[in-house]
Amino acid sequence: MFPIRDHNPSQQRPLVTYGLIAANIAMFLLTLPVVQGGEWLWVRLALYPLAVVNGELMWGLLTHMFLHGGIMHILGNMLFLYIFGDNLEEQLGHMGFLVFYLAAGLFAAAAQIVAEPLSPIPMVGASGAIAGVMGGYLLLFPRAKVDILAIFIVFFKIFTLPAWVVLGVWLAIQLFGGYTTPGDTGGVAYWAHAGGFLAGAILALPRFLHLGGPGFWARTHGCPPHPEAVYGPSRIPRVGR
Repeated sequence: MFPIRDHNPSQQRPLVTYGLIAANIAMFLLTLPVVQGGEWLWVRLALYPLAVVNGELMWGLLTHMFLHGGIMHILGNMLFLYIFGDNLEEQLGHMGFLVFYLAAGLFAAAAQIVAEPLSPIPMVGASGAIAGVMGGYLLLFPRAKVDILAIFIVFFKIFTLPAWVVLGVWLAIQLFGGYTTPGDTGGVAYWAHAGGFLAGAILALPRFLHLGGPGFWARTHGCPPHPEAVYGPSRIPRVGR
């Protein structure tokens, strides 16, 4: 089950969001094992908590946000950034959104390092920064409509939920995973996700208060402040037994 779109796409062109997607795709292609030096570059630019604690490979705090471990990893992250980034960029401005994104990624990395300071396992992916985008989105637009594609074996269905449900469930999954998954096994950096999400909500708080706080919600009904998009019925066919 994953989101495929919201009902309030931005009215301005989200240049920074598109630029971040392009940068992630470019770095993914450059670090493919089939590219000469690609695997070496991936290893050097990843984030190693143990190294950072010892003051080494500090650039990984920033560069890890543009690395990914596989095609599904980058596709999932870029989908989330595409859906939730445009509205936040519209509210924060292009440069403000870029600073917000990078800051959320740094906070996410810090959360993972605090949780597992002695881990030698490399951490890569934009998901910590994108979690920050989701946290900011939740604060500003809790009732925005988000279309979810649910896949259960051979059954497919699109249905609509408010953002606070979609993002709240996502955050709960990260917290559950962080508490139940052993830290030395690799896999998903749950604490980076949770830390990035919380950081995003905090970083978006000044903008929220500037817009009027709860009064902004009252004016916009908890949605991005422009007309709702109208989508046609789902083209996904019904599948019988």
